Amino acid sequence: MLVYTFDRTLDGLLTAVFDSYALHQLPDMLLCEGGMLPLFCEEVHAVTTAGDKAERVWKGLEKLLPRDAMRLITVSWQSELDELNTPLFHYIYKVFQYKKDLSRNFSDPDVLAVTNIARKVAHEQLRMKQFMRFQKAKDGTYLGVVAPDHNVLPLVINHFQDRFQDQPWLVYDAKRHYGYYYEAEKAGTPMRITFEDEGKVPFSLDDGKLNDDVLSENDRLFQDLWRTYFKAICIRERMNPRKQLNDMPRRYWKYMTEKQL
Repeated sequence: MLVYTFDRTLDGLLTAVFDSYALHQLPDMLLCEGGMLPLFCEEVHAVTTAGDKAERVWKGLEKLLPRDAMRLITVSWQSELDELNTPLFHYIYKVFQYKKDLSRNFSDPDVLAVTNIARKVAHEQLRMKQFMRFQKAKDGTYLGVVAPDHNVLPLVINHFQDRFQDQPWLVYDAKRHYGYYYEAEKAGTPMRITFEDEGKVPFSLDDGKLNDDVLSENDRLFQDLWRTYFKAICIRERMNPRKQLNDMPRRYWKYMTEKQL
């Protein structure tokens, strides 16, 4: 068994495709550096990520694939799942091998695996738009905190920019410790930010709540009104906990105003 190891980056994966063709060999597995090698591994090739190689592979894909197929690759990559590495590598390899778009060939196990993972990411991307709850700080900035299973923040930022162009906001991923900040006055691209010391940020990473000393008084009132409304529209005789969990998974509840005490 031939195994390639890489640095868990998309450029690293694309470099692995380049090396595979340069060395005239097709690895059985693409493994992240530090991962456990399979029992019957006979040869290991350590991929050294090279930006120029990755760029050549990417440009080659753009010549062979339509926009939707290219998006399939980028969206699936945001899953951050190790189980994606080998199928995505083989999928890209086959695109160059057959010199055509294979994104609809669901009889191919690699194409099917990549597609299914991309669908999971796209589904969570939709849920981020549905379940994001914002709080208003005294300085007028709106804060939304999430902790999605997949790294979907880059996929939804344009949605929030289009929707909230006239106000400043910060969307923060508490699980991956980064976010995007948008300033309405500058009306530019949201800026990716991180905090050197998350212990000093004016909000909780556990439930996303702004500290009382920075939360707008009006927003505190609106939160209470929203919880009251949420309870008022509930018809106890028609409660269906199973359907509610299916439509609104419990892992999102801690950041949703109507589910907080």
